[in-house]
Amino acid sequence: MKKLIPVIFMLFVACIGTSLAAPPPVKLFMSPASNVPSAEVLKNLSDKCPNVSITLNSKESDYMLEAKGWPGHYRFTLFKKGGDALYATQTQYLHNSVKDVCHYINNAAK
Repeated sequence: MKKLIPVIFMLFVACIGTSLAAPPPVKLFMSPASNVPSAEVLKNLSDKCPNVSITLNSKESDYMLEAKGWPGHYRFTLFKKGGDALYATQTQYLHNSVKDVCHYINNAAK
C-alpha cells in the first residue's frame, strides 16, 4: 500500500500538468473583406491570446477572421478551412470581440 501512494501522487501531478498546458499555436488569416486593421486585432491578440498569430498565407492558416466594424460596433466572424462559418460575435469594444474569438478558438482546440 505504501508503494501505491507515490504512484497515485505522480499520476495526479501528471494530470494537473497536462490540463494546465498552454493552448496550441493557431494561425489566423484576415479576410480581405475586413475593415478593422490587422495591427489593431494583433495588438489585442497578444494580450488575450498569445498562442494566436496572424498570417498572410491563407493556405497555412487554421482559420479566417472577418473583422468588421468601427468604434462602438464590431462584428467578427470566424471561418474554418473550407469556408464554413464557425463563430460570430458582435460587441461594442474591439478588445471584447478579440477576447470572444480567442475564447472560442482555445476551447475548440481542447
